[in-house]
Amino acid sequence: MLPVPKAPTGPHIVARRWTQHPDNVRRARDELRLHLLKWRVPVDVSDSAVLVLSELLTNSLRHAVDPEGHHIETRFERRRNGVRIEVHDASEGNPQLREASPEEDSGRGLTLVHVLTGGQWGVSSREGIGKLVWAECLPENDERAPR
Repeated sequence: MLPVPKAPTGPHIVARRWTQHPDNVRRARDELRLHLLKWRVPVDVSDSAVLVLSELLTNSLRHAVDPEGHHIETRFERRRNGVRIEVHDASEGNPQLREASPEEDSGRGLTLVHVLTGGQWGVSSREGIGKLVWAECLPENDERAPR
């Protein structure tokens, strides 16, 4: 885990930089769990958020190009009763929601993210090269209006 230069800071925002090592998915989940506990996010939302992070970060590790000198970044931002999760990478390729066939061993991650977030996820541009994939995990009874 590395510091993220020029990242927003504050008691409700956590930004980290990761190398493309597979163990960093577990480390990032642990980091998110720590902050969700500190922020007193409800357990059902926390469980969903950790799974969403795992899917988004795993996708980035598997599919994003890692040009020399570029890392994957995560940002967690406390929301009322929930959290916004961002995964930044240097790849220009956008993840696509698709329906995996029963025979496929993978391809269901974004469907899971879509269900767990009530459709509140997407892809945005970012400063510099690449993109950020974001998702918001909130309690089911919260308004999930597009932002």
